[in-house]
Amino acid sequence: MAVPPTKLEEVHAHAPGYAHEPSQAEPGQDAIDLRAYWRTILRRRWIIIPFFVATVLVTALVTLRQTKIYDATCTLIIDLSAPKVLDSEQMKDVVESGTGGYWYSKEYYETQYKVITSRAVAQRVSDKLALSTNLRFLRIDGIQDSAERERKRLKKDPAEILLDNLKVQPVKDSRVVRLRYEDPDPALAALIANTWAEAYIAENLSVKSVTTQHASDWLEQQLADLERKLDQSGKALFEFKRSHDIVATSWEDRQSMVSQRLTATNDALTKARVRKAELEARNETIAALGAALEHGDAEAASLDAVAASSVIQQLKVRYAEAQTECADLRAKYFENHPKLEACDKKVASAKKALQDEIRTTFEAARLEYKQVEQSEKNLQALLNETKRDAFSLNQYERDYLELKRAYDNNQRLYELVLKRLKDTGVTGLLQVSNVRVLDRALPAEKPVRPNVWQNLLLALLLGVIGGVGLAFGAEYLDTSITTQDQIEEKLGLTFLGLIPSIPKNAEGSPQDLFVFRQPKSPVAECVRSVRTNLLFMSPEKPLKTILITSSGPQEGKTTTAASLAATMATSGNRTLLVDADMRRPRVHRIFGASNARGLSSLIVGEGALDDAVHSTEIPNLHVLACGPVPPNPAELLHTAVFKALLSEMERKFDRVIIDSPPVGIVADAVVMATSVDGTLMVLKAGQTSRDLARRAARQLADVNARVFGAVLNDLDLENQKYGQYYYYYRYGYYYGREKGIASADAGP
Repeated sequence: MAVPPTKLEEVHAHAPGYAHEPSQAEPGQDAIDLRAYWRTILRRRWIIIPFFVATVLVTALVTLRQTKIYDATCTLIIDLSAPKVLDSEQMKDVVESGTGGYWYSKEYYETQYKVITSRAVAQRVSDKLALSTNLRFLRIDGIQDSAERERKRLKKDPAEILLDNLKVQPVKDSRVVRLRYEDPDPALAALIANTWAEAYIAENLSVKSVTTQHASDWLEQQLADLERKLDQSGKALFEFKRSHDIVATSWEDRQSMVSQRLTATNDALTKARVRKAELEARNETIAALGAALEHGDAEAASLDAVAASSVIQQLKVRYAEAQTECADLRAKYFENHPKLEACDKKVASAKKALQDEIRTTFEAARLEYKQVEQSEKNLQALLNETKRDAFSLNQYERDYLELKRAYDNNQRLYELVLKRLKDTGVTGLLQVSNVRVLDRALPAEKPVRPNVWQNLLLALLLGVIGGVGLAFGAEYLDTSITTQDQIEEKLGLTFLGLIPSIPKNAEGSPQDLFVFRQPKSPVAECVRSVRTNLLFMSPEKPLKTILITSSGPQEGKTTTAASLAATMATSGNRTLLVDADMRRPRVHRIFGASNARGLSSLIVGEGALDDAVHSTEIPNLHVLACGPVPPNPAELLHTAVFKALLSEMERKFDRVIIDSPPVGIVADAVVMATSVDGTLMVLKAGQTSRDLARRAARQLADVNARVFGAVLNDLDLENQKYGQYYYYYRYGYYYGREKGIASADAGP
């Protein structure tokens, strides 16, 4: 009893032989298949292992044959400035090392590193050690011919050799620098490293000495020129002072004197004018009061000058007493009394004396005004004279200042250059460097190159990485079809199953009936899986005619057709295997049938179908050979006779399996694909090109042929890459035997 399709699908759900759409990765499943990588490595191990062994052997051989190189390191301390033997404020070096700023220090040290690796320093080392004649250093000591050796020696450049083997290694966050030199001779390496440090110090001192000497020469030239200019400017200034009568005093003193006199005169004139204004106002008052005095007006006594006079005050008192006395007498006596007359005379005399004194005071005030007025005139004349002197002095000030400024500038420059020349002479005698040796180089006991263990370790890593890289590169460049994913994703075809490699017989030819002879083998189980997948492609309408083709020759389509036909026949279906490959027919040889009559004979009308069909040793399996090979196979297959013959086959047999030529070679398969129920493509694992298979599938699709899918043929299950396929099919085989699925494969 047949098992329901759902049960069968469940059995084959985990096997690549079951035709199903590729499923999405389950949640949590790794996107990278590490087992696939491992299988690639195992499959390509014959690329990895030779590359690994060759890499290790070549590295070991090269390492052991390399010349041993020793290094020696001399350590220096580079200060920003040399020790200050002299007062740095009084004497400055011509060559200043630095100011100590971060960026300046960085540039300074970078410059020093370039100086260390300069050709000038290298040439100093070469000259001091006579390396141009050191044959071992020049690597020409092994040349026996003296002429050739001399020619090679002349071509060698010791300075370049030195620079190629020197490394300058600054110590981070310090002023320490390591000079590391490499050479096959450890003693010579140490000697060169120490000599290099000395040469660098000597180069620094030489630069300082040469620069100082050049500066001294230039300063001497400038000093002589300044001395001549100073003498000329001094003479010009003296002549100017002599011609303007300012030899006794300086120009500045004379300017100061005139300025002081001008200021004093101006101040005195201002005071005189103020006093004149005051007296002028007072005189106007005096003139007004003079008339009042003539009439006996007492207001004249209110003038400040009058009120301030003690004589006038006494006269006023006497005049007032006389008036008081007369007033008393008038009260006692009548007019014309002698005493009264005498008293009146006394009052008149006192008044006259007071008026005379007031007039005298008025005259004194007028005289004072005249004196102030005359003083103003004199001061104005003096001020005008002083201004004339000042204008006369200013007229020559510009010339004087230019001469004086030129003289002072020459004097100042002369003194500055003279002092700098003396400082340069003193500092040039100092041989003090800002570089000192911290540790001298010592001959090394062990070579730094080659490092055997390090090189071997690198060779191991390179061998493994390179070998694996080559393996994956070869895998990437391999365009053949090898997996189910490639069939489904690259070709867009349904994967119907795989057929393992069939063992060859003793003669080395394929065992086309291996499935029939070994029904319990994994190959037979795989073919049965393909048959089951084919039958369930159309469960409602039984498939009658199935075309078997491939994209190219030698892909196993005929063996696959014979195996599939045998499997269908053993399941109880009356099956006809038709050899439609009219280019290279082979079915008749598989079953030992005659090829005198066959498909080509029937198409041209020679004989009947029943007479041309041959029975085989396999029950229910019949064979229709190709017949005589025609010159135009594609034209025969285009005829209506072929279609009628195909319909007759469908009526007389349950299954018709047609072996056709490859799609990519001729058009026969494309022609027949339009007349059958469907086409099965056979792809040979590791041989069929993806591009060729894609073109074949596109050719079938262009004629609207139904393609059931593809079978991956001749798969080596012993290969690690296909190990999981073998596991699944072995599992499916035993499961089928236990549950009776083999009988279910009989199908409709």
